[in-house]
Amino acid sequence: MKEKTYVNYLKDYGISDEQAKKRCEEIFATIFHGSDEERFFCEVGDDMGYMEDTGNHDARTEGMSYGMMMSVQMDRKDEFDRLWKWSKTYMYHESGRQEGYFAWSCAPDGTRNAQGAAPDGEEYYAMALIFAGNRWGCGEGIFDYHAEARRLLHYMIRKGSGDLQGCPMFDPVNHYIKFVAELDFTDPSYHLPHFYELYAEYAYDEDKKFFVEAAKASREYWKKCCHPVTGLNPEYGDYDGTPHTNPEHQFGGRHDWYYSDAYRTMINIALDTVWNGETEWAKQQAGCVLDFFNPKLEDGSWQDVYNVDGTRQDQKVLHPVAAIASNASAAVLAPDKARAWVEMFLEGGLRDGDRRYYDNCLYFFVYLLLSGNYRIW
Repeated sequence: MKEKTYVNYLKDYGISDEQAKKRCEEIFATIFHGSDEERFFCEVGDDMGYMEDTGNHDARTEGMSYGMMMSVQMDRKDEFDRLWKWSKTYMYHESGRQEGYFAWSCAPDGTRNAQGAAPDGEEYYAMALIFAGNRWGCGEGIFDYHAEARRLLHYMIRKGSGDLQGCPMFDPVNHYIKFVAELDFTDPSYHLPHFYELYAEYAYDEDKKFFVEAAKASREYWKKCCHPVTGLNPEYGDYDGTPHTNPEHQFGGRHDWYYSDAYRTMINIALDTVWNGETEWAKQQAGCVLDFFNPKLEDGSWQDVYNVDGTRQDQKVLHPVAAIASNASAAVLAPDKARAWVEMFLEGGLRDGDRRYYDNCLYFFVYLLLSGNYRIW
């Protein structure tokens, strides 16, 4: 486990370490135990629970694994174990081509809406499980957190070889995480090199080298997919870094622009910086994004949707709080340029209404990050 000092970047905004920790606890309480209009964690029985995507009224591996990461960061073992047991009970494939993966979407009663997996869920499950084992120790059965993480990581890179049927979630040649295991393109926001370096410390011996290489490959992929002038990246990308285009009837519409999924990439770059140090490219990348959006603050056009080259689309963002949080996270690398975004982030707070799930997940992660409370355990 890495030992390091974490910076509270919010001190520049008058928020002490104690105040920041208290605010993290308040956000967690709102998301997990607030009123029916606020929370999206739902307890089930004595020992399970799920995170509801309040815009789509389902439970997704994205949200389940996000909730586990939030819980381990906040030292909340009960909520963590509830989410993990619900995931293993309803989402986990015990056999077949999807064996070892999790069905990406289930109804609140646990009925599967789909059988396939979304790799970002598996990525966060693995990282949260590793942290849980380090923070709380490993138990038995599904609560042997490190054993569960190692097995999941093995399936993610080894399916399709040996006796493991199905497709791996990482491309075996270029080491890129895929959008889905069965297709040969990626999602830039799925690239988590700061996770992969830690995977390499805990994975089976035969899997360690792969994740070391995956970390290197993902940092290079960021350079390919982020536009050199605007800094914007698409939701889905081809392996050469260009935006991936798909028929509009597929995956709910187009994904070649800077839109919902894409906001996570800047956050990932910022967290990689917090955990592993600043690079000149990351600093330039943050500057590009902020130089693109800062002139749009005055007239509100930051709320418009853009192609990665900066061409404006006649459409508004679906998740404005997430978009603000993404730009605020760039304060780790470009504090002066990001100041207005951090102020908006702090003043605006959490979102309410049906679309609060995704916005508030990203809001909480960025608050943890900026306050020095998103840590390696």
